[in-house]
Amino acid sequence: MTIRDEIKAIKSRDPAARSTVEVLLTYPGLHAIQLHHLANRLYRRKLFLPARVISHISRFLTGIEIHPGATIGKRVFIDHGMGVVIGETAIVGDDCTLYQGVTLGGTGKARGKRHPTLEPRVTAGVGAKILGDVIIGEGARIGGGAVVLQDVPAHTTAVGIPARAVAWTDPHSGETRRVETMPDPQRDALVAITQRIEELEDETRKLKLALQQAEQNRSIGCGNG
Repeated sequence: MTIRDEIKAIKSRDPAARSTVEVLLTYPGLHAIQLHHLANRLYRRKLFLPARVISHISRFLTGIEIHPGATIGKRVFIDHGMGVVIGETAIVGDDCTLYQGVTLGGTGKARGKRHPTLEPRVTAGVGAKILGDVIIGEGARIGGGAVVLQDVPAHTTAVGIPARAVAWTDPHSGETRRVETMPDPQRDALVAITQRIEELEDETRKLKLALQQAEQNRSIGCGNG
């Protein structure tokens, strides 16, 4: 895998990339990944301090923080990468795309594999937070601002907080259809609240009728007296 392949992948995915020189000189995502390759080689040789120093310099230069222990695949594109954070045990597969502010983080102080695995061709939108040892399936798309706390199936689009599957794309035809059978806790909660409001309104109407009837009976009683 050469830097030429990385540049070619960026140009194929970013219409704003007009030339090889422009990508080479002005794309911080490319710079961060190249520096990470160096840091990762040192990390694997147990030269932890030099690896972390290179990672720190890369963060200062690019605004992208990649732990030297993370595994980054081929042709990964970090677009407008300011604020991207990739944890130590994260795995990013080939041809993935990460946008500004994406976090591949942990959920606590657990040891071992504690960061996400992104299978090939995953796209994570602006500000997406993927947390814990979860697996994002091949070709999946994570919507901007989503918070992912559980596995996402391949070729699925997940959005929301917490993220839920809303669509599935056929990898062969490219046809996308909405996922209608997935549970939607937010919708269920709104339905329950609506039903309860209707019940309370019905009880209120009955109570008003009872009060009106009591007033009428009292008026009739006073008139007869």
